[in-house]
Amino acid sequence: MVIEKRAKRIPLQHITGEQEFMGLTFRVNENTLIPRQDTEVLVEEALRELSDGMRILDVCTGSGCILLSLMKYSNECEGIGLDISAKALEVAKENARLLNVQNVDFVESDLFEALENEKVNVGKDRFFDIIISNPPYIESAVIETLMPEVKDHEPMLALDGKEDGLFFYRKIVDKAPEYIRKGGKLLFEIGYNQGEAVRQLMLDKGFTKVEVIKDFAGLDRVVCGNI
Repeated sequence: MVIEKRAKRIPLQHITGEQEFMGLTFRVNENTLIPRQDTEVLVEEALRELSDGMRILDVCTGSGCILLSLMKYSNECEGIGLDISAKALEVAKENARLLNVQNVDFVESDLFEALENEKVNVGKDRFFDIIISNPPYIESAVIETLMPEVKDHEPMLALDGKEDGLFFYRKIVDKAPEYIRKGGKLLFEIGYNQGEAVRQLMLDKGFTKVEVIKDFAGLDRVVCGNI
């Protein structure tokens, strides 16, 4: 049965139902992106900034692997994960339960919509110390060239970054300053060729100390900056 499914190019992670990420085991299915080692660079960069008791917002949370890893490796932090996919959020909530992560809430939202409409209780104030996101960033025209395991079996909602791949970066950069505490940080995972473009988006919005950080293959992988 497993061999037959793999022969149909169904990802192994969808067959087993799990994937390791940041030394933790996460449930995954066809409704979420499979956590990838490249994304660990984003989490590790956020951990450099994270202190106990901080508030974290994860936009486009998917399986919750980014937010839950940050929560698992810190103390007394509060986290909110936002995603437009209700089915992805079911997976994130199950991962929180299995990892016994407390003080985390996963909310259905089109980017910041739930916060803007006060559909979620953000607690003592509306500001977060860290906003982090691995948004859809693949150019629409490129998706058809991806491996079958990706284009045929991972959710299009989590892949398609529209015409130039930068659609969601523009949206998030534009709104994020309304929700980041002064001195707080915005961190993105990016495609290998998007570093300078996303860096400029952040600079144009008034972010400072904007950096492009490479992954272990030497490719641009993370852009981060302060507000």
